[in-house]
Amino acid sequence: MASSLASKKQKKKKKNDKYSLADLKILGHQLLSSRVHVNNLPLLLSFINPSTRPKYALESLLSLQSFFTPLLPKLPSSTLSSSLTSESQGDPEFIYRTWVRSKFDDFVQSLLDIVICSQSDEALREVVLDTLMEFVKVGNGGKFHSAIYHRLLHSIVRSSLEVDDILLDLLASKYFKYIDIRYFTYISFEKLSRSIGANDISDDRRESLETTGLNQPESSLDLSVHKLSHLLSRIPPLEGSDDKAEYDMWNPAGIFTGKENDKGHTGKQCKGESTNIKVLSPANIAKKMKLKFTKAWISFLRLSLPVDVYKEVLVNLHQVVIPYLSNPLMLCDFLTRSYDIGGVVSVMALSSLFVLMTQHGLEYPNFYEKLYALLEPSIFMAKHRAKFFQLLDSCLKSPLLPAYLAAAFCKKLSRLSLAVPPSGALVIIALIHNLLRRHPSINCLVHQEDGNETTKDITGAESGADDDSTEDSSPSREMSSVKPGIDLFDDKQTDPLKTNAMRSSLWEVDTLRHHYCPPVSRFVLSLENDLTVRAKTTEVAVKDFSSGSYTTIFGDEIRRRVKQVPLAFYTATPTMLFPESDFLGWTFKMKEKDSTAVLDNTSNENGYISGKRSRGE
Repeated sequence: MASSLASKKQKKKKKNDKYSLADLKILGHQLLSSRVHVNNLPLLLSFINPSTRPKYALESLLSLQSFFTPLLPKLPSSTLSSSLTSESQGDPEFIYRTWVRSKFDDFVQSLLDIVICSQSDEALREVVLDTLMEFVKVGNGGKFHSAIYHRLLHSIVRSSLEVDDILLDLLASKYFKYIDIRYFTYISFEKLSRSIGANDISDDRRESLETTGLNQPESSLDLSVHKLSHLLSRIPPLEGSDDKAEYDMWNPAGIFTGKENDKGHTGKQCKGESTNIKVLSPANIAKKMKLKFTKAWISFLRLSLPVDVYKEVLVNLHQVVIPYLSNPLMLCDFLTRSYDIGGVVSVMALSSLFVLMTQHGLEYPNFYEKLYALLEPSIFMAKHRAKFFQLLDSCLKSPLLPAYLAAAFCKKLSRLSLAVPPSGALVIIALIHNLLRRHPSINCLVHQEDGNETTKDITGAESGADDDSTEDSSPSREMSSVKPGIDLFDDKQTDPLKTNAMRSSLWEVDTLRHHYCPPVSRFVLSLENDLTVRAKTTEVAVKDFSSGSYTTIFGDEIRRRVKQVPLAFYTATPTMLFPESDFLGWTFKMKEKDSTAVLDNTSNENGYISGKRSRGE
């Protein structure tokens, strides 16, 4: 089978070699001049393939485009031409148009083969892409031909092209600025996401039986998802929905047009057009775009995303997706699953989850327990730690937080200050400062005294948050039996309620007074102020410390003006390293030979310098 296909290609290539560039021009002129030369159409089509020389393919493409463009509105659809009735079979004109339609479909397929071939000439691929988009513009009786556009996107996504291929950049930069192309792009991406999720596994398994590469199915699926993600991220968001908004359209007679008296139409003309085509109001256009945008992204997020795509989506979700969804709460399942994973993925999902909770009324149970579990030493070296610390500060800002919860976070952060870099210690001090100022009920952690009275008060406050009232007296008996100086805080406990934070103290922060890094030891002095007096204190901006590192700390110290600097000052130039006043009773002399300082006596047998103290004789 393979040998027969190869022989056919060789025969076809030899046949094409018989024609020169001038012959192709003559064939094109004959095809455009009269229907008598319509048999030149299959011959010119044979030059539209990736193996043809670019000049020959370009010459044939121009002739065929000029031939098909005026005939497209008159040609029957592909589905209609495939089901001929007995009456239409006798109509010569209908048979001719049906045949031309089949050749047009072959022409489009040949163009798709060229455009997705990375070995083809870049200039030729750009011309082919422009030709396809012109057919998309007028190929459906003057309206937007969504079927050709869907075939184009399907071929690009399912091909072996890399994500950084020039074709993807050309498509995004030249055509994604048109509102109708964006609309049909979302529709196509929704279909592609569903087909990849439902059919790609079976297709890849079928291919794996015919190939020897074991990793081919996974790489093919991942590559398609990467290209989907890349193209989705390149689509610009909707500019606005006010009445003065104007949108560029690739086909003015497209999906957003209608009769002047139709409901929802403003009667405005399309931007850049002098025709009387009426377009939908910007509000209706924005509503339609939001629906398609939402369906495309929800379908894409249901795929099994590669790790790098998964993290990239989580980082940008709250900025490029949530503001433009018709119902942002549709992301709650995706975000809660991501937040439950833990580690860096949970940190990335926190931004979007926080937006849904604060702006869209999402109720997420055990949110603070999950947030408490993220406080690990590794988070202070994570890439996205700056945004995490700012969100952590925002999540702990509510005055309605129970005292035990604020105390647990405060104590957990103070314990972490003993094991994190200096930049992390600065962030922790800022967070603890804000927590103590916002929640006066936990200021007892600053100086916790031993004794039954204080213990009973703290125990009562913490047990009030617990539902088990039968065990209220057991913590006090436990506390009274513990020796003074024992920290009851359970660092390994994942439930903030069971950490015993209210029975502990912030002794770790006191150790930061003697930190080896001067900025840390200076900044910790801010906690000595009475933070309960809110009029005399202000909150610390966590964002000023959240992105710190050794480099930023060193740079700040270099730029810092020091008022008092210890200097080695001498009234006279010293003549010796150690003056005689430092060694009373000893005298030093210099030998001329070896220029070494010795005492009055010479070296002893062991090589040590020996000396004699003057006794005042």
